[in-house]
Amino acid sequence: MRTRADEITEITLPGSTVRVDEAGYLVDPAMWTREFAEMVAEQEGIELTPLHWEIIDFIRDYNDDHGVMVDVRHVIKHLAKLKGMEKNPARRLLFEMFPYGYVKQAIKIAGMKQPRAWSTG
Repeated sequence: MRTRADEITEITLPGSTVRVDEAGYLVDPAMWTREFAEMVAEQEGIELTPLHWEIIDFIRDYNDDHGVMVDVRHVIKHLAKLKGMEKNPARRLLFEMFPYGYVKQAIKIAGMKQPRAWSTG
């Protein structure tokens, strides 16, 4: 549990300014842009491919449709269906795409708020 408020920073991107917490997660997911995703991916050492964008779009669409951040198991199921593979190879693929973890990289790049408690990644 956090005992103090996050320090908020403003980042200027081409065409917009966004606010992020001290870990680099967006304060307001509605302010997300592709430019933000590209900036975070570069910081994380990830070159975004069309498959990365599929996952990012799925995460954002799920949040829009359900009002909550998608659990990694749903992303793995989506990736497995998309690639025509079983869940275990899809899990390995997801963590090859985002090697430092689903929450640390995929969720941050997709512009979700930093989870306060998360058990899957």
